[in-house]
Amino acid sequence: MPIITFRLTIIFLLFSLFGALFLSFKVENKKYKVKTIVLDAGHGGKDPGTHGKKTNEKDVTLSVVLKLGKLIKAKYPDVKIIYTRMTDNFIELHERAEIANRNNADLFISIHCNSGPGHVSGSETYAMGLHTTEGNLRVAKRENAVVLKEDNYLKKYGGFDPNSPLAHIFFSNIQNAYIDRSLSFAQKVEQQFENIDGKNSRGVKQAGFIVLWKTSMPAVLIELGYLTHSKEEKILKSSDGQEVAAKGIFKAIVKYKEDLE
Repeated sequence: MPIITFRLTIIFLLFSLFGALFLSFKVENKKYKVKTIVLDAGHGGKDPGTHGKKTNEKDVTLSVVLKLGKLIKAKYPDVKIIYTRMTDNFIELHERAEIANRNNADLFISIHCNSGPGHVSGSETYAMGLHTTEGNLRVAKRENAVVLKEDNYLKKYGGFDPNSPLAHIFFSNIQNAYIDRSLSFAQKVEQQFENIDGKNSRGVKQAGFIVLWKTSMPAVLIELGYLTHSKEEKILKSSDGQEVAAKGIFKAIVKYKEDLE
């Protein structure tokens, strides 16, 4: 076989191979379904989380998660909803992620409330990644500090020190195969909060959260707002405010499912 003909044959075979792979990828994407969603109410039990003047984070997150689960089930009865907790009990960070992994979840949503100076307000949605500001690091350190309430945490998390900035950088640099989908969903959450629900969105961010690092599916951590902001605390403490937050996340799930499926 002449050399030129041989080369053309190889090129043709390569194009055919990549074409088949591309079509296969498109078919697989079309078959993708969000069948199982894990809803994680941050903190709980002996860990109250952050607090305002009259409100504990663990109570707000549980209420919003339960409301969100009902909304999802009403529209998508075939979607399996799994809660990391449904009562005021303490669940270790690694176990929250393992619940999602054991059930082969397609989406993991961890819900929290923020704290900071009294004038700061607004929602933030995080995906796994390298923090780019001290503010992002502060949030990651606060949420990861939950491990201090766990027994044998140094052994469970490979000597992780929640007070060390380097430890958070290490976790945030670990490759996340689902980062694109995580960021896509995070963007949809903040768009719903800002454009539809009128909340003050502080945007999509990335930082090294243990609970996100341990999950094997698209995963986000949502900070609903600041309990240290008097007006925002009042909203998040109310049943109506919690319902608005749940509906915002629910609308993001609907859009995410539509885009994928």
